[in-house]
Amino acid sequence: MKKATHFKYLFIGLFFSLISCVDPYQLQTSNFEEAIVIEATITNELKKQEVLISKTYRLEENEPILVSNASVTVSDNLGNQYNFEEADGKYISTTEFRAENDRQYKLNITTSDGKSYSSTTQKLTAVNELENITATVITNLEGQRGVEIAANSFDPTNSSKYYRFEFYETSKATAPKWRDLYAVVNPDLTDSVGHEYIELFPRVTEAQVCYLTEKNKKIVLTSTNFLNEDRISNFPVHFLNDFDYKIGERYSIEVRQIIQNLESYTYYKTLQELSVTGESILSQNQPGFLVGNIKSDDNPKEKVIGFFEVASVSSKRIFFNYEDLFPGEEKPPYLEDCTELEYTYCFLPFPECDGRQLNGNVKAQILVYYEHEQLEPEDDPFNLIYTYVRAKCGDCTSFSSNIRPDFWID
Repeated sequence: MKKATHFKYLFIGLFFSLISCVDPYQLQTSNFEEAIVIEATITNELKKQEVLISKTYRLEENEPILVSNASVTVSDNLGNQYNFEEADGKYISTTEFRAENDRQYKLNITTSDGKSYSSTTQKLTAVNELENITATVITNLEGQRGVEIAANSFDPTNSSKYYRFEFYETSKATAPKWRDLYAVVNPDLTDSVGHEYIELFPRVTEAQVCYLTEKNKKIVLTSTNFLNEDRISNFPVHFLNDFDYKIGERYSIEVRQIIQNLESYTYYKTLQELSVTGESILSQNQPGFLVGNIKSDDNPKEKVIGFFEVASVSSKRIFFNYEDLFPGEEKPPYLEDCTELEYTYCFLPFPECDGRQLNGNVKAQILVYYEHEQLEPEDDPFNLIYTYVRAKCGDCTSFSSNIRPDFWID
């Protein structure tokens, strides 16, 4: 089960406050203090909408603290209320709905300890279709060769202006050293001194061909506010090196164009600039505190991080194979070193035996079975040789999904 994507902020001494989208932010020094983090984008797509709630975390901590058992609602100015329920580390609306042009929306959250938070009211931004996305070979981008994914869009009404892009990458992954047998350390198969032995079974689930889907971690923004027309031409959304394993077989990318208002664009732009790595809301190096449009209803001095936006979304997807763009060239290396590893399958008192080490690696799913050889005589403990490979090389489910996506086209 994949973890939900959340804002991740580190408070490491310096806090920046953005009072509003036009006011300058003020520098102030503070020790770490806990703050709630809220991310919510309601779109014009008919679907179950999502709200993400977590808390800030310290530098030495690796994961955000999820906020559970909260009451979450989105309401509009016509008296409609949409309730959200907790599932898979996020809050999902109990019914499908979409943002409508003629309404104003507000987010309300009450945590399990009774604290209440609400957003300013937001309206749906201009609806503008993403025209297309392209994949082009770039021979030299800061010294690198690869594929540039670019977006094209045009709003003849000149009312979109502020654009944010998200993208989801899906790669076909074929385990290069897959076998139709897999190994299990069977606790019921032991010798006279209690050593457990490996048993081989036929695979009954797909483990050779998988599909790896990842959401981007960067904020990608652009604006046409100072251009003569509201047009985006070949705007670079993503770049992949020509040796990236993700494009080694078949690759697909879905680009989502999100139309923002000035307030939300300014928020994300400032967040992008404050991020040390450029990795937006996922960056563990986020150095500041950024005020959005969500506040505490109980304590106006409480720090609340995050933004509630209501935005129109349009998306496009493309596919390509490596040979489509790099015909006749050697494919990128696989994501893992697939050197075959041999083990003499026996146990102490023989110092040459690898049985204990191999059993541990199989149990921990570090290695998977590739082949074995039984030499003569069979009763010689050094004549059973197992060959194993790293898990990613022999079992694609160790890092991706064996479920073919509904959108996938070969």
